[in-house]
Amino acid sequence: MQEKILETIKKYETIIVHRHVRPDPDAYGSQCGLVEMLRASFPEKKIYAVGREEPSLHFMQRLDTIEDAVYNGALVIVCDTANTERICDSRYTLGDMLIKIDHHPNEDPYGDLLWVDTSASSCSEMIYDFYLFGKEQGLNMNDKAARLLYGGIVGDTGRFLYPSTTEKTFSHAGELIQYNFSRTELYDKMYELDLNIIKLNGYILQNFELQEYGVASVILTKELLEEFGAKPPEASLLVSTLGDVKGITAWVFFIEEDDQIRLRLRSKGPVINGVARKFKGGGHPLAAGASIHSWDEVDLVLNELREVCKSHS
Repeated sequence: MQEKILETIKKYETIIVHRHVRPDPDAYGSQCGLVEMLRASFPEKKIYAVGREEPSLHFMQRLDTIEDAVYNGALVIVCDTANTERICDSRYTLGDMLIKIDHHPNEDPYGDLLWVDTSASSCSEMIYDFYLFGKEQGLNMNDKAARLLYGGIVGDTGRFLYPSTTEKTFSHAGELIQYNFSRTELYDKMYELDLNIIKLNGYILQNFELQEYGVASVILTKELLEEFGAKPPEASLLVSTLGDVKGITAWVFFIEEDDQIRLRLRSKGPVINGVARKFKGGGHPLAAGASIHSWDEVDLVLNELREVCKSHS
């Protein structure tokens, strides 16, 4: 599949790369890392990273703004996005051909070419795999791309703490840090939090609810977020907070937005992406997301989570 993807990339003069909505460092890392790698490899081509920008990730890369006409005859690549509903910028359908590169379970096999590797720690790890495959066939790595891919790997592995981290992950990271960029500066930008978000984190630690079978939950209403001056994406950054609490097996954050309540699910063992799928979501076995549209559905989510943890215990 990597051979087919590289052959296809070489055929097109215009390449447009997308990723998922509500992006995280791996979404930006894989999308923009691929773009910078291809720009270094094929300077004669027109290559763009598109989508709605996330201000908290401006430090990684700024995205391109293009007209619809640019999609005419273009190759479109979507990174780190399991299903079409989560692709940022619906214009991905306007291109001549579509490639999916992802590490989530392939429950929505969209695209003309699909490369899905659920054993990869991150989509950024896959992009570096692609470079290693193609470096004798014209692919070049540079400092910009290396920084982005390293940031994506760090983000999706929780600084190499998550079970998805493998020997290959460490090997790739070890090679990427040979390029010229500051890891210290990158870490600072990724993990520094404003004082109001730190205070929100304190609220979470003081107010989460722990139920039977090690199920924990946090409810963050719009009013509460406004009280702390926090936006939903900033609250989502804190979802790993409960991972250090002894006795918690799996947990869910309910984060209220204007039109829905986002579910952020995490687990230390029980497979919880099945719970997410029941609420029109999905994700990894131990990290997933979904949405509900009423606080009346909270108990339904918690019941499903308890059943999963009960079966695992």
